[in-house]
Amino acid sequence: MERQPEGVVRSPAETLREAQRLLDAGMPFHAHEVFEDAWKSGPEASAPLWRGLAQLAVGLTHAARGNAVGGARLLRRGADGIEGLDGAAYGIDVPGLVRWAGELACRVEGAGPAVDAAREAPRLAGGLE
Repeated sequence: MERQPEGVVRSPAETLREAQRLLDAGMPFHAHEVFEDAWKSGPEASAPLWRGLAQLAVGLTHAARGNAVGGARLLRRGADGIEGLDGAAYGIDVPGLVRWAGELACRVEGAGPAVDAAREAPRLAGGLE
């Protein structure tokens, strides 16, 4: 599958919509690339939030590929990276994502079976429909 184009500058709302679309389609690595673009092209103050979301998406990627240890580690790293950050300006449910990542990490940890990335996709924010 082709990678996402790199270096695309999007508004925060566009970033969230595109990332959610990719997550819902079972393409978390592509969502990771969208978040990576946001963290590299956006304001420095928001970089930790986008970087943490990118780590959550790549953690889901690893979990879906059967790499339970790496998936759990990246899910926890991403959750630790966003915990306590204010995602309200973008409508991001930071506490919900932290909870989702912790629960998924626990389920896949210890060589658990690969997960279905689309079924496990988190909701990033409300009102994205």
